[in-house]
Amino acid sequence: MDRPAQYLYESNMNHSATIPSFNLFGEQGDLPDVVHCETIAARSTLHDWEFAPHRHARLHQILLLQDGEGEVSLDGDRHPLSAGTVVNVPPGLVHGYTFALDTEGLVVTFATEMLDESLRPSEGLRPVLARPAVLPADPAIATTLRQIAAGFAGRDFARAQVLRGLAGLLLGQMAQAMMRANPADTAAEPEILTRFLALVDARFTQHQSVADYARALAISPTHLSRLARAATGRPASALIEDRIVREARRNLVYTDLPISRIAYALGFDDPAYFSRVFTRATGLSPRAFRQRLNDAAE
Repeated sequence: MDRPAQYLYESNMNHSATIPSFNLFGEQGDLPDVVHCETIAARSTLHDWEFAPHRHARLHQILLLQDGEGEVSLDGDRHPLSAGTVVNVPPGLVHGYTFALDTEGLVVTFATEMLDESLRPSEGLRPVLARPAVLPADPAIATTLRQIAAGFAGRDFARAQVLRGLAGLLLGQMAQAMMRANPADTAAEPEILTRFLALVDARFTQHQSVADYARALAISPTHLSRLARAATGRPASALIEDRIVREARRNLVYTDLPISRIAYALGFDDPAYFSRVFTRATGLSPRAFRQRLNDAAE
C-alpha cells in the first residue's frame, strides 16, 4: 500500500475516550483523492479479519460485502452480514467489524468535505445518510461501487471528474435505498435537521450559538441538540464547529492565505484562538497541518 493511503486509514488516533477515533484525512494523506476505495481483504488481512469498535470523525463509509459473511456493530447494535449486503457508516458513528476468512467486498470512503460539495442541504439527503443502515445491496448500488473501484484503481484522463460523478450517484442511490427501507424517515424532524444544516452553511462564520439556531428554527436548544445527536451521534454544537473546521481545512489545503487571514475570514477575532480550536478538532495546529501537506507534495 502506498504511504498516503496508509496514513489515510491509520494515522492520528485519539484516545480521549475508550473508543479510538481515527481522523483519517488529518495527517499527511489529507484529501489525497476524490474518494478512497479498497477491498475488505486489503485491511482485514492485517487485522485478523476483525476491527474493534472505533469511529471516524470526518469520514463517511459505504461497505459492500460481495462474498463471505461477517458481523457489524453499529453503536452497539449487532447485525449479521451476508453476501449482497451494503452498510452505511456516517461520520462519528462507533462501529466495528468481524469477517469470515477470505470475505470479499469493497469499502468506499468519502471525506465530509466531499459530502459538503455534493449534497445540497435543501434536498434532504444529508440527514438520511447521517443514519447507519444495513441493507440488501440494490444491484445499482453494487454496480456503482464496482465502477468506483475500477475508476479509483485507474489513472485515465478525467479520472477525478468521473469519480466525483460516481460518488454523487452512489450517495443518491444509498439515500434512496435507505428511504425505501424506512419510509417513516420522511417525518418532520429530519426536515428540521436539514434546515439546521442549511443555516449552519449560511451562518457558520458568524459563530452563532445553538440557542441562536434553535430560535431561528422555532424550537428549543435542547430539542435541536437531541435531533442532531439522534441523527449523527453528535450534539448540535459539534456540528457547528465541524463546519468551521472543514472550511479551515479547505483554506489550508487549497489556498496560500496566511493563517491569520484564514482565521479572520472564518469570523475569529483572535488567530491564536482559531489555532486552539483547530488543534483541538484535528490534533494538528494549522501550521503543522499545512506543513504535512507541503511535505507530502514534495
